[in-house]
Amino acid sequence: MKDEQLKQLKKQLEEQVESLEVRVEHTEEVESTELSNYDNHPADNATDLYDQERGMAMTQFKEEELEEAKAALAAIEEGTYGTCSVCGKDIPFERLEALPTALTCIDHADQNPDLESRPPEEDVLRASTAQPVEKEDNAIRDYQDSFGDVEDFGSSDTPQDQPNEDSQNFFKDDK
Repeated sequence: MKDEQLKQLKKQLEEQVESLEVRVEHTEEVESTELSNYDNHPADNATDLYDQERGMAMTQFKEEELEEAKAALAAIEEGTYGTCSVCGKDIPFERLEALPTALTCIDHADQNPDLESRPPEEDVLRASTAQPVEKEDNAIRDYQDSFGDVEDFGSSDTPQDQPNEDSQNFFKDDK
């Protein structure tokens, strides 16, 4: 790799580190405007939880990206940048230009994404209230059809929610 190319990549990595440090510092705090969650609809709570988890995941992603950029800059300082950390072969400039944080050649890059592992919440949330499945583990599950119990009290589609109407005559034709 030419000195000019190395300087270009070093400058690009330094700019990336600077940008990421600012972005990691500036994390949005998701605040709930509610004094109590008692009267919130479950979807409101789920939205708040999603926003918090998304923010945490984005922060983690930025921190990992920052670590990779700093590792690439350290490799430049050590004089090992541009050579594969596994086999020692030169990494093509085109790869480094596309991915300046690359410390391995394409043959030794992690090309097998983990598609098997699932979030740990799924171990608890597998049971359905419509068809509860009991397992021999310690997970807490809802083995009742809770939705059916709540539905018995009526909904906006049922006659008891109509004002000043007799539920017995609600569906009869007024001819």
